[in-house]
Amino acid sequence: MAELTRFGISIDQHLLELYDQLIADKGYGNRSEAIRDLIRSALVEDQVTRDDAKETVGTVTLVYDHHTRDLSEKLTEHQHSHHDAIVSTLHVHLDAHHCLEVIVVRGTSAKVKRLADELIGTRGVKHGKLVLTTADPELA
Repeated sequence: MAELTRFGISIDQHLLELYDQLIADKGYGNRSEAIRDLIRSALVEDQVTRDDAKETVGTVTLVYDHHTRDLSEKLTEHQHSHHDAIVSTLHVHLDAHHCLEVIVVRGTSAKVKRLADELIGTRGVKHGKLVLTTADPELA
């Protein structure tokens, strides 16, 4: 385990009470654990927003009407043209018309964002979202 360093911060009492309630609701054992997660989250967010970032991993989540003409084929074509960035795909039938697709992706953030934009921007996709993270051991 890495060496731990203690430090102090000044914070408004009301803000601290709200924070303590939030971390209790989320099941944190103490403030230190919650603050470490906040710091890691900020560092990951900074890292994956850079186009020259180290390899990123993430998910592209899509909801679409599969009755839209040629939509399934177009989504498959996008995925095949970026086969090196696609790790896995999960396809779920939500109802008689709508599907949920979760695509696990990896690559530089620029490449993964380009792929996500293509998929989300495909005509017939109701909505989509890209979530990026990293497995960088420096942030562990």
